[in-house]
Amino acid sequence: MTTTRPSVTDKRRRFHDLHEHGCFVIPNPWDLGSARMLQSLGFQALASTSSGFAWSQARPDNHVSRDMALAHLRELVAATDLPVNADFESGFGEQPGDVRDSVRMAVRTGVAGLSIEDATGDAAQPLFSLDEACERLRAARRAIDEEGGDTLLVGRAEGLWVCNAELQDVITRLKAYAQAGADCLYAPGLRQGEHIAAVVEAVAPKPVNLLIGGATGMTVAQAAALGVRRISVGGALARASWGGFLRAARELATSGAFDALTDAASGKELDAFFKADLAQRRA
Repeated sequence: MTTTRPSVTDKRRRFHDLHEHGCFVIPNPWDLGSARMLQSLGFQALASTSSGFAWSQARPDNHVSRDMALAHLRELVAATDLPVNADFESGFGEQPGDVRDSVRMAVRTGVAGLSIEDATGDAAQPLFSLDEACERLRAARRAIDEEGGDTLLVGRAEGLWVCNAELQDVITRLKAYAQAGADCLYAPGLRQGEHIAAVVEAVAPKPVNLLIGGATGMTVAQAAALGVRRISVGGALARASWGGFLRAARELATSGAFDALTDAASGKELDAFFKADLAQRRA
């Protein structure tokens, strides 16, 4: 029996609906296999990870070209029936016009959402000024609207990560990004419950994405109780995979032992899953 796959419009509508109420986890695959596996586990949406993808290409984070990122997004969108949110870094351009062009290209890959950061990549001046950051977000908003307007725009304030910004400065930026056209707000580095709640209250009714990239002790239920609408893990799943690989490879290289392979996934289980998955896609 042939299964009708959801259209890009269907995925985008579903993605917007997910942001209306409740709290959902949006994990971050870095390749087609991890995307298919995450879909099979019942998640409702996925997000790309710039770091996870970069490492898979033997590059550090933020050193993937725009063309590489766009090709990766097209592959992820085609590989899954779930909405995909693009980790689109800083929009692959410094000037608003460059961001606008990049975002239009990203929208055409079929992503259901995309994020634009306010980090410059320059240690001497790690953030765009607030005016510059807002103009860049407005450019992204215009590009989305020109392409139909149904792609969700996420405004990211990177200050907690790149320059130890004060919480109030981050909140000021997030509120400004909401005014500039962001549909969802995101400040990587939020960890304390009172800080998370303060951000949620400040930008309400816009939804907030919370990054949980490690064993912080916070559960989905606790984040939801704070008002968080969605939870992403960034490159954490890719790092977990690399962690297992490095432990086993280093043990083999240094001691000649194979004990670290004990917890490896079963090849039979993986083959069985991907065989059934491939048959389903071809049906």
